[in-house]
Amino acid sequence: MKAKDLMIPLQEYLKPDTTLKEAANILRTAKRDEERMGVKGLPVLDEKGKMVGFLSIGDILKAVFPSYMSLMNLGDFTWDGMVEDLAKKAGGKKVSELMTKKVISVNEDAPLMECVDHMIKNNVRKLPVISKDGKVSGILYEREVFFAITKAMLNESSGGNT
Repeated sequence: MKAKDLMIPLQEYLKPDTTLKEAANILRTAKRDEERMGVKGLPVLDEKGKMVGFLSIGDILKAVFPSYMSLMNLGDFTWDGMVEDLAKKAGGKKVSELMTKKVISVNEDAPLMECVDHMIKNNVRKLPVISKDGKVSGILYEREVFFAITKAMLNESSGGNT
């Protein structure tokens, strides 16, 4: 099994100059399949369709939670309305300021074991899948890999140890 066999074809993407507010709306409303709405991240493509980064839900959370706060005793804060205020302020930032620039990806013909290896070693839950022409053709999500592995596990009929 290869990455292209399990990937979700790319339907949505972000541009570097997209605002975080626009990006959040795209992530929330992007169709993942016929039944599910919302995705956990999308590639960021330049005007030529080449991937220049990846924006995930985690990147958005980091934008709302300023880094200086990790150095403080947060028990001293009044929390009411804080997230909402910080979210509004972060909404005008550009995707290019927040995206992950060093993106782990695989080519379409990458074997499933190579994909799992990248996911585990790099602690990522989704891998952009790159076509032969260097463009993102889809995204391989941890969920699809999990279901492929468990399908093989549960459908094993004979030949193994009992």
